[in-house]
Amino acid sequence: MEWLNYHHLLYFWVVAREGSIARASRELRLAKPTISGQIHQLESVLGEKLFIRRGRLLVLTEIGRVAYEYAEEIFSLGSELLDAVKERGGSKPLRLNVGVADVLPKLIVRRLLEPAFLLERPVRVICREDRPVEGFMGELATHGVDVVLADAPADSSVQVRAFSHLLGECGTTFFATPQLARARRPGFPRSLDGAPFLLPGGKSVLRRALEQWFSSHAVRPAVLAEFDDPALMNIFGEDGVGIFCGPTVIEADICRRHGVKVISRVKAIRQRFFAISVERRLKHPAVVAICEAARQELFA
Repeated sequence: MEWLNYHHLLYFWVVAREGSIARASRELRLAKPTISGQIHQLESVLGEKLFIRRGRLLVLTEIGRVAYEYAEEIFSLGSELLDAVKERGGSKPLRLNVGVADVLPKLIVRRLLEPAFLLERPVRVICREDRPVEGFMGELATHGVDVVLADAPADSSVQVRAFSHLLGECGTTFFATPQLARARRPGFPRSLDGAPFLLPGGKSVLRRALEQWFSSHAVRPAVLAEFDDPALMNIFGEDGVGIFCGPTVIEADICRRHGVKVISRVKAIRQRFFAISVERRLKHPAVVAICEAARQELFA
């Protein structure tokens, strides 16, 4: 039987996390050739390249990303083992692996996951969010993630038996800096015609809903930028680059965090949020808490 050398895996994990062998060398206090040699040995055992060089940085290959996720889990479990043996923190934390669709606003994700941290039993939440929903379906099937948070139900064309649990829905709020908001409130929505605007990326359900709504009201904003990452869009909106949108249910959070004001709210532009799992009846205590709190509190 072939055994994995966990020293090799550790060196790979640190290099992947730090982005270069030089930084990993300082962290591990080992010579760079030593670390390079260990990674080459790991690649030899796996039969796959784990990194490609891009300028001065090492970038993970597709297999490298898979190996990194396993390494994260392995060393996280090792840390839990030490805690359990030393009886630090009481009972072993419950693990919740969450896939987060990359189009979801970070503030919504925070509010949705909040109940998991309030359970009587400690919960360790592992969030993964660097891909669209479809990218998590394989991990759902193999129980690599317990639940996926998304802005749309699971696509029926995906060859994974999954169930989409509606967490709630809300309207859409238009935001801008105080000066821009004052200028565009009168005559809304006609006031959006020609206004500087920041759009969510084409993968999001909100993008399609906005375009349909603009068309139905014969409004043509001046689109200055498009963002796959809603958090980045909010930062540009905070800087006054243009008007942007967000879920009405978290408008107070957006205003407080980014110092912006509400221009108007549109109930017709609906945003829906789902928890996708392989279970028709949810069993994981943290997932159950998330769904119940979303339906009874956040979207109530």
